Amino acid sequence: MHIAIAGNIGSGKTTLTTLLSKHYGWDAHYEEVDQNPYLDDFYGDMMRWSFNLQIFFLHSRFRQIHDIRKGDKTVIQDRTIYEDSTIFAPNLHDMGLMSSRDFDAYMRLFDLMEEFINPPDLLIYLDASVPTLVEQIQKRGRPYENSIRLDYLKRLNNRYQDWVKGYDKGQLLIIDVDNNNFAENAEDLGKIISKIDGELNGLF
Repeated sequence: MHIAIAGNIGSGKTTLTTLLSKHYGWDAHYEEVDQNPYLDDFYGDMMRWSFNLQIFFLHSRFRQIHDIRKGDKTVIQDRTIYEDSTIFAPNLHDMGLMSSRDFDAYMRLFDLMEEFINPPDLLIYLDASVPTLVEQIQKRGRPYENSIRLDYLKRLNNRYQDWVKGYDKGQLLIIDVDNNNFAENAEDLGKIISKIDGELNGLF
């Protein structure tokens, strides 16, 4: 089974992936952040490095999905390939930070990849307001994230809202991060686990 966690930058995807992996004994597949050779450059010059960054993430997540489907274990994935193609790349293009030529090439590649993948059995979306995102980004203190623009986060959040409203690829569970401190509160985490148990029962 394939469970995936979606959400904006700073919403808590990696933290929740780790906590649920430990609770259920699932294999965790994390977003390649520390190993990404373009991330620092991207936040310093988004227009120059946007295409390179998105291609790196697209390849990384396609490989993860390939590995998940080859295996026989339940896997929880930190961010989905759909977020790249429906949120991040289009947002960069609309902001003038990715050329139409690069965006078209990116989407042609994604459209081809999509023919060979299956969506997650359960998608967990972490819904967080921009102030919450900013607070959590500052709390984790990644140097390259210091230059993230507020309007960039707002645009991403708007796209996430639209995407989730129309999501029809499988079961969806929405977690209100503003009112759930699962990272530090065991009771809040327990509430999420109870909701996931309910969703998983519907998959069998």
